[in-house]
Amino acid sequence: MNGVNVVKLGGATLGNHDTVIEDVVKLQQQDKSLVIVHGGAKVVTEWLSRQEVPTEFVHGERVTDKAALEMVIAVLGGLVNKEIVAAINSRGGRAVGISGIDGNLLQGGIRDKEMGYVARVVRVNTAVLEALLGSGCIPVVAPLSMYSADRPAGSPLILNVNGDTAAGEIAAATGAERLIFLTDVAGIRDQSGKLIVELSANEAEALLTSGTVSGGMIPKIRACLRALPHASMARIIDGREPHALLREIEGTSVGTTIRGIQ
Repeated sequence: MNGVNVVKLGGATLGNHDTVIEDVVKLQQQDKSLVIVHGGAKVVTEWLSRQEVPTEFVHGERVTDKAALEMVIAVLGGLVNKEIVAAINSRGGRAVGISGIDGNLLQGGIRDKEMGYVARVVRVNTAVLEALLGSGCIPVVAPLSMYSADRPAGSPLILNVNGDTAAGEIAAATGAERLIFLTDVAGIRDQSGKLIVELSANEAEALLTSGTVSGGMIPKIRACLRALPHASMARIIDGREPHALLREIEGTSVGTTIRGIQ
């Protein structure tokens, strides 16, 4: 799995006028090895609202009770995943939609009882990714996990996984060339609002400790730190910019780079 690029698509970067899908297809045609991990929190929240189910987030992550879990499984594993796969395939690409459940890709247990059915990933089985990449397909992964660690009888078989966390775990397990977060911001900013171009892992950890970063940036930085002992680098860039992913692979995009210990 040499040279794999793990790309996390945030829901805010997938609109009617973006170029992300076009970039994915072009990179596949250039024989770039991609694993796509997607989010979709906004869509899940919209569907929960239709059912009048309240939504709660803590540090950028969804608190997942049983009702929320069922919606997460349906929306992320079904609607969002298949829309992305259909978009890639309709433009001439070759993609296969899976979740962390398929092939026991992601295996986990309850991370924090206060967060509900949210997984801490304890194992990543890359066999299904290797098979798909080896057949010339792009795996498009919905962030769900098997509940395989210390599962009480009668508990759900499936857990929710934060999309950023899933991407970081997959990047670590595959020894990715790079982990790329396509977000709706330019990158990580310091306390004065200035874009930080490059950080060491220690400096990124310090941003978490100091509270400089908040909300959805917290799980992204944590995912980068998880991946970096194994991945070459992690990048957080603005996925709303035209051809952001293509420019990133070509080395011309702007954003924040987090590097591990050299």
